[in-house]
Amino acid sequence: MAIQARVCHGPAFTLDVDVHLPGSGVTALFGPSGCGKTTLLRALAGLVRPSPGRVVVGGEVWQDDAAHVWRPTHQRPLGMVFQEASLFDHLSVQGNLDFGLKRVPPADRRIALDHAIDLLGIRDLLGRRPARLSGGERQRVAIARALATSPRLLLLDEPLAALDAARKAEVLPWFERLARELHIPMLYVTHSLDEVARLADHLLLLQAGRVVASGPTPQMMTRLDLSLTQGDAAGALIEGVLESVDRTYGLLTVRFGGGALHCVPASGARERAVGERLRLRVQARDVSLTLSAAADTSILNVLPARVQSVQADGTAQALVALDAGGTTLLARVTRKSADALALAPGQRVFAQIKGVAVLD
Repeated sequence: MAIQARVCHGPAFTLDVDVHLPGSGVTALFGPSGCGKTTLLRALAGLVRPSPGRVVVGGEVWQDDAAHVWRPTHQRPLGMVFQEASLFDHLSVQGNLDFGLKRVPPADRRIALDHAIDLLGIRDLLGRRPARLSGGERQRVAIARALATSPRLLLLDEPLAALDAARKAEVLPWFERLARELHIPMLYVTHSLDEVARLADHLLLLQAGRVVASGPTPQMMTRLDLSLTQGDAAGALIEGVLESVDRTYGLLTVRFGGGALHCVPASGARERAVGERLRLRVQARDVSLTLSAAADTSILNVLPARVQSVQADGTAQALVALDAGGTTLLARVTRKSADALALAPGQRVFAQIKGVAVLD
């Protein structure tokens, strides 16, 4: 999809973007509060009108000021989910879903409502009123209602921001399932790097109303020139295939280009099937380096790698980018350790990662 938009909100803020985004998968709009994430989403939805602006989704022109084209919100085939579920309290869950379904003529319905209900696990909730739902349940119903309109684009504006940690952990797997099983492009606004790592195929980084960078999430997460690699949350994404499940020790073995990673499944995670593609997150703080492979150690993962670059990170630390079989890893070490190992681009090292530190 192509977006050219300029939106002014007084003298203090202007959103000015010109970007092409993938027409499939989950694209995360990420950046600090006030950077323009929600404004961009509202421009796509037609809730604000950029001037000048041009919005093309799936080959359809929704706005083109040069050609005097403007499609209002109700004529744009999209679904929206906000921080608050905004369900109709006087209707049951089924009534809320039917409300969304009635917006679409039968001939234009591309998503079976029953399928959305099963995907989101809300069949047992259909007879309840919203007041009797938990926060996580309300959000799942709100997503199903948005899907009932058979959208060609799903817009999600920080849908987990109003939930506590337990409810977020409850809802995130349902988002993953939607992304995996429904072929609807999603734009997902968030300020949580954890949500980006779990869900996003593509990442658009915004700052002060401008696009800083845009690209596949695994590549963006390890770019040392971006703010994503600053701070304690810096890390890399590893995409691989589940090779085996060790039921004796409760461990997963995931094969990727750089070797195999042994890890502990996330608490409450669904059963994983051998051959399934998985995404793992390895934080830079959990990677240590050695010049030779350790033998007698409790660390399960020792991967051969080559140093790509070494960058000072403050006065005491260094951030090291590593190539592990074509996958980039990050390691945060002290500058003293970097000097002691004489780390330099091209150098062969071993990356050590505790199994309990790999995030599934």
